[in-house]
Amino acid sequence: MMFEGEAEAWLGIDLGTQSVRALLVTADGTVLGSGTTPLTNHRDGVRHEQDPGEWWEAVCSASRAALMGRGSSRAQAIGGLAVCGTSGTVLLTDDQGRPRTPGLMYDDGRAVAEAARVGMQTSWALPKALWLLEEFGPGRVTHQPDVITAKLTGGTVPTDSSHALKTGYDAEREAWPPQLAHLGEVLPEVVRPGTRLGEVCRGAAEATGIPAGTPVIAGMTDGCAAQIASGALRFGAWNSVLGTTLVLKGASARPVRDDAGVVYNHRAPDGSWLPGGASSVGAGALPVVADPAAMDSRAAGYEPSGVLTYPLASPGERFPFLAPDATAFVLGTPVSEADSWAAVLQGVAFTERLCLDYLHHLGAPIDGPLTFTGGAARSAYWNQLRADILGRPARVPEQIEPALGMAVLAAYGTGSAASLVAAADRMVRIRTVLEPRASHTARFTEPYARLVDELESRGWLPTPLATHTRARLNQDTIDS
Repeated sequence: MMFEGEAEAWLGIDLGTQSVRALLVTADGTVLGSGTTPLTNHRDGVRHEQDPGEWWEAVCSASRAALMGRGSSRAQAIGGLAVCGTSGTVLLTDDQGRPRTPGLMYDDGRAVAEAARVGMQTSWALPKALWLLEEFGPGRVTHQPDVITAKLTGGTVPTDSSHALKTGYDAEREAWPPQLAHLGEVLPEVVRPGTRLGEVCRGAAEATGIPAGTPVIAGMTDGCAAQIASGALRFGAWNSVLGTTLVLKGASARPVRDDAGVVYNHRAPDGSWLPGGASSVGAGALPVVADPAAMDSRAAGYEPSGVLTYPLASPGERFPFLAPDATAFVLGTPVSEADSWAAVLQGVAFTERLCLDYLHHLGAPIDGPLTFTGGAARSAYWNQLRADILGRPARVPEQIEPALGMAVLAAYGTGSAASLVAAADRMVRIRTVLEPRASHTARFTEPYARLVDELESRGWLPTPLATHTRARLNQDTIDS
């Protein structure tokens, strides 16, 4: 399938925690330009806010930087743009889409009572939206990217179902559920990702440098954006995003049912499903060192590490099990700084394997290709270690930016590709394919089994999952 708009490029904008990132990408995946502008985080205990006005200023700056690589030729015309944001970040706006409150970030923890009332985690958007309504009075519940798309188009816009999911939106019925009817017009209209929201207005064009009339396409959450950027869109494929924490997202013809609520399902633009979950383990558990690459090299001498760790970056676990009281732990005493470093790298990979075991336990399709993205995918050693511990091949793309996923979605949403898969096939470039080393995989069988035992004995890991994991591990041992 050839793109109809071979002469065009697409702009992806990612509203991250630390910065706004803009990426201008052609139909064959060539990056013409990029821009990054930092954001200010206001933290105080469980409070975590950002200024929505700063989001717009950062978008203007990052977009202008990305568009510097565009030149003036027709071959670099902009076909469209899409915006992603952090999942669960919410605020209130007025009827004109102007912010009335700060943006409560995904990990703001003040809505404890509201979360208990609606039976959700405090990281989800609905509890925070209810807290805002009680604290600030009436307003329109708005998700992070909606602030930007409203500014770009010059008027209020619908939100996308991906960001609305954690505000309680029923993605299967594609409607707000009856139990939220009392909120009435406080909740926004919802459309599927990939829907055209409007065009860049003249005022926004002057502020951002994006040409007036450029189509604005409804985006997805940053996790889904990273999945699109990985190309993991065929059924059974999964993308493992490893940054401060770990997120796994896959592609499925049907929702993955999970009574425990650990795995949730985003609706893909074509109506299929993107199941996944978010763990609290990740690179955020690593100590700050001057030369991480040197530590990786030294850690290679400790396979396996002499200690066992569950490396939570923050208290509480969400995936592969739900345990709000879970805390990081270390069993044993490391013999060196490198041994301690190795234990964290391995502990994250063990958790990643347990996440895949949980997905298998639920009956999710996991037999497709696995892709590594996120900031930690820059570590060649950690990538290979993860492939070894998982015992399966893994792909690493050239670009690991959620902004790339939004450029791909913009190409699909403007009709420049027959499907989202077709757009990703053209625009996502795979840099490396890692093969697991059987002898290395075998080294980690015993410590992985010990970690499963420890998590079960602490009452965090449900026994049915622990039993299923041991059965898979025993089968792998027999097969090898």
